[in-house]
Amino acid sequence: MNERYGKIELKVVIGVLIASAVVVGIGAVALVDTTGEKGSGLSEAYNLDPAKLAKFDPNLLHYEEAITPIPTGFARSRGLALDAEGRFYVAGDEAIRVLSRTGNLERIVSLARSPHCVAVAADGKLYVGLRDHVEVFDAAGQSLGSWDKLGPRAFLTSIIVTKNDVFVADAGNSVVLRYDLAGQLVGRIGEKDADRDIPGFYVPSPYFDLAMAPDGLLRVVSPGRLRVEAYTPDGDLEFWWGEASTAIDGFSGCCNPVNFALVPDGGFVTTEKGLPRVKIYDISGAFRSVVAGADALNTVGLGIVFDVAVDSQGRIFLLDPIKRAFRIFTLIQEAES
Repeated sequence: MNERYGKIELKVVIGVLIASAVVVGIGAVALVDTTGEKGSGLSEAYNLDPAKLAKFDPNLLHYEEAITPIPTGFARSRGLALDAEGRFYVAGDEAIRVLSRTGNLERIVSLARSPHCVAVAADGKLYVGLRDHVEVFDAAGQSLGSWDKLGPRAFLTSIIVTKNDVFVADAGNSVVLRYDLAGQLVGRIGEKDADRDIPGFYVPSPYFDLAMAPDGLLRVVSPGRLRVEAYTPDGDLEFWWGEASTAIDGFSGCCNPVNFALVPDGGFVTTEKGLPRVKIYDISGAFRSVVAGADALNTVGLGIVFDVAVDSQGRIFLLDPIKRAFRIFTLIQEAES
């Protein structure tokens, strides 16, 4: 994690500690309880029970997990992408590993530095986001060059390629960069602009994802606002969706969703950290169902982040950095009918 995010998190921790000290001090004036048996004295509304928050209506669970995950071969993995043939492109350590749709290793693209994200074009070219720049490779993994570096604040977290453009999410500068396929910068999307009613992305931690939806609008997470925003390729903000809530249909914590991907019908699958959940929303942002709850992910409060990808059959692949594998979730037939 870069220095900027370390300072932000330190300030948050200090603020929480100061606030907690004030509350404790006020309570101590009224009554000293050295055993703690009387509790905090606060309403139950202030007791955030992770087990309670993790619960949801089981009828909302429409997916089941395959028994055997597919190993990534990496000690530390960061990103996952699929091509039209169903191959997996996993970014981790200092390489991109290309796996067949059954999980067999096809090739390794070695890198000089750790990749943060990867995208695959229709012609097989790889666009790899390192911390401060993009590198391009042909379908065989041979280097086609590096794009200009973006400076010390840059922290690239997501990249997608369309017919004519490459869009890159830079969490360090809280902006989406639009390039042409040759690497020339075409535009900057999401910077604060009162005249265009654009509030600016709020990115308090290095999780900043994007995708191009079938309607031609770019979807970008503004994680600190707990919502997904829709932009034209030229940078006009059209609408947004998302609600701050610990309820199953909302997003909780400081910055969620951390990752998302398109599903075949045009909707979205989202992943969250803190209170980890994987969920399905339709194209307008209406909640539909649960893929996996906190109990299945077993990472409550650990800050573990899962990247996600979806194939043409609607199977959901969740990149699990603890298991060093991606887990497979499929729609339950009863839910489908």
